[in-house]
Amino acid sequence: MKILGIDPGTIVMGYGVIESENDEIVLVDFGAISVPQDSEIGDRLNLLFESLLKVMQKHRPGAVAIEQPFISKNVRSAMAIGRAQAVALLAAARSNIPAFEYTPAQIKQRVANYGASSKEQIQEMVRLQLGLAEVPRPNDAADALAVALCHAQEMHVIELLSGRRDAR
Repeated sequence: MKILGIDPGTIVMGYGVIESENDEIVLVDFGAISVPQDSEIGDRLNLLFESLLKVMQKHRPGAVAIEQPFISKNVRSAMAIGRAQAVALLAAARSNIPAFEYTPAQIKQRVANYGASSKEQIQEMVRLQLGLAEVPRPNDAADALAVALCHAQEMHVIELLSGRRDAR
């Protein structure tokens, strides 16, 4: 199954596409959608939406995995990321693709087996798991690939658990 991972942002939105079949994961594509920082928020969100639709049409993923915003002391930043997250959810719904959301801690746990991993550790695990010579750039794309890998791992665990239940 192709999985599109999204690292939401209202100025730069990272995306990464992987193909996951059995225990094999292959990199398909990655990049970042950038919009003018000085444009109105509505215009930026619309540009992000239209660009995401194009990525979804090009790759036709079977699932979209989206990182949830981390809410700490900067509520304004979390609200902006929440807007971008909503755009990604809407684009997936418009494309009839199931969407899944993961917290940063869930992504870190699935990708690096440690929920408090640093951003650099996660990016290095993305590089290793996809067999790449370098960490994908920009960072937003590497983060989006981590979200896609998280979903692949989550689906693998669910398949294993459902297989055990069937064996009983």
